This record gives sequence, C-alpha cells and structure tokens, in this order.
Amino acid sequence: MTTLRVIVDQMVAPVPGGIGRYAEELTRHLVATAPAGCDVVGVVSAVDRDELERVRTLLPGLADLEKLVLPRRELSLAWQGGFVGGAGHGMVHAPSVLAPLVKHDRSTDPGRQTVVTVHDVVPWTNPETLTPRGVHFHRAMVKRAWKYADAVVVPTHAVADALSEIHRFDERIRVIGGAPSGRLRTPVDADVRAERLGLPERYVLAVGTLEPRKGLAHLIEAMAHPDAPSGIPLVIAGPDGWGDVNVYDTAERAGLDRNRLRVLGRIDDADLAVAYDRATVFVFPSLAEGFGLPLIEAMSFGTPVIHSDDSAVREVASDAGVTVARDPRGSYAERLAQAVYQVVNDPLLAAQLAIAGPDRARMYDWNDSAVETWQLHADL
Repeated sequence: MTTLRVIVDQMVAPVPGGIGRYAEELTRHLVATAPAGCDVVGVVSAVDRDELERVRTLLPGLADLEKLVLPRRELSLAWQGGFVGGAGHGMVHAPSVLAPLVKHDRSTDPGRQTVVTVHDVVPWTNPETLTPRGVHFHRAMVKRAWKYADAVVVPTHAVADALSEIHRFDERIRVIGGAPSGRLRTPVDADVRAERLGLPERYVLAVGTLEPRKGLAHLIEAMAHPDAPSGIPLVIAGPDGWGDVNVYDTAERAGLDRNRLRVLGRIDDADLAVAYDRATVFVFPSLAEGFGLPLIEAMSFGTPVIHSDDSAVREVASDAGVTVARDPRGSYAERLAQAVYQVVNDPLLAAQLAIAGPDRARMYDWNDSAVETWQLHADL
C-alpha cells in the first residue's frame, strides 16, 4: 500500500481561512480519487481529542489521522528551523507552506517526496497587509521549499509567474486550482435560515476573513459614497482575523448608517450558501490574492460578482465578473460604488453575469484538482 501523508493542520488553526477550506476539500477528494493500492493519512499538530474527532468527521475515509507531539505554534517554529523528526518521511503533501522540509535524495529513497503549496506571494508584494510574524514565516518556508521541495503547487498562473521572480522553481511548479465546496448547497430550510440571519430582501455581500488585505474598508467606504445605490445594505460574512478590523468603527468613520450594515461573523456552510444565493451582488474587493475562493463560490450560485483587478483574481474570474481597478487607491471606493450601482440598476448586466458566473465556476472542480495532485506525485 502506498500512503500519501497530507498535512491538514490548517483545518485546526484558530482562523482556518481559505487555506483551511482548501486543505479540507483537497484532502477529502484525494481520499475519494485515490488510485488502487493508495491511501491517505492526515497529519495534524498536537490538538485535543475533540479537534481530532472533528477532523475525522470532516474527512471520512482517512486511513489514519496522525497527531504530532508539538502544538501548532511550536511545530511551525520547529519546521521552520528544519527540525522535522519523522514527519518528513514517505510521500508528503502540504496544502500550505507548513511542511516538513529537509534535504533528501529521491534517487536513493524513491518513496520519499515532499510537495508544498504556495497560495500567494503577498508576503513579498503586500507585506503590510500581514502580521510581521506571518511575513517572516512564509518567506522562510518558501525559501526552504526552494531548497528542498520536490514540487510546488500554486493555485494560478499569476502566482506561478510572481513566485518565479522570487525563487527559480522552474519545472517544479505545478498550477492546480481550488473549487467551490461540495458542501455549499442551498438547504431546504433556506427561508428559515435567511430570517434567522436577518438577511434583507436585497443586499451587497462580502465574504472573507476580517483582515486588512481583504479590502473591506474600501467596500464600506464605497457603500457610503454618494455614487453607491441608496438603501441597499452591506452584509459581511467571515471570521475575525488580525489587524483590528472593526467593521462598525470603519462604517462610522465612512458615514455608513449602521442600519445599512449586517455582520454575520463566521457561519456554517448552509448559512453561507443562503447568503450567497440571495445576494443581489457579491463584491470581492481584496487588495491581493492567490486565488480568491469566495469569488468562485459566489459565481457558482449565479450571483453577479464585482472584484478587484488583482492579477490572480482576474485570472480566476476571467470575463464573468465586473473588474474594478485598485489604483489609484485613494479613489478605489468611488469606483467600487459606481460598479455596485451599475450592477444593481442594470438588470441586463446582472442577468448576463448570473449566466456567466456558473459557467466559469464549472471550470473549477475539486475532483480534477485531486486527480492532478495524485498525478503530480506519480510523476515524481
């Protein structure tokens, strides 16, 4: 039996974010698409029994779930320093930069290989949007990947090009994108959930971790701008991140009436599906991304999408959304406001986007991503 050991630790992070979703979905489909004679083992840091059971529930079919001896923070420091113990043995796939990277020789140990996933180059292009510790960790781990990884997965060609300017990975780079979650389905009790969430009849939706990089401050300012459609509220879904992004304080400074703002926080997949499905328009104002999973999730529901002109986001959206230039940054909110007004008040444009979005979303499939990942390991 050939075993693929997948580092799923982002699933138990305090803020799993998009990478946590990526790790969960990819691993679930790696299990489902495992070739004959292959199985999948999950690997996590030292967490409590409840967390282990939650991961097992989310990833049925794992051959095993291996708990390491170090907690997450200590594990990150150890692996950053190259102290990986037995975690680096065998065939390892890391859905993030957190990986047991050390020097090894596949010619003498052909069963040993390590593949790392680099989701974006934000630590180099926009370091001010991350914590200093996060910037240092990501840069250090990508440098270790450059030295020791057998292959590096990136979600878009935009990230591949940008990463190649930082380190020469050459033929070791493989582009494998994400996809909408199979668990994002409109539930039968959608009306009840919409009422419980307090969703208005019409609203602008934003989804993402509350942190500076996501550009939510610009969107809040846009909704308060005179060019924005009046009377339509903004609904924000997503967990707290870092940077003290206080949505209500930002709204007060921008002059956006509190009655036009609804913050849902972290919600489950069924509630999120309802929020996506009923939104008048979805806005993804992120300043820097490697893929932008909420964008493609919103498109899968036929919700008209407005997004920033970040190169990776434009690659994922193609021509299925309305693109808004981020620069000059001082007038970004004004351009977002005008785009929202355009989509909300142009039924023909909204209808076109509602058709183009699902077509684009169908281009991304977790099954395909998993099969490509298995093929990558086979190629090695």
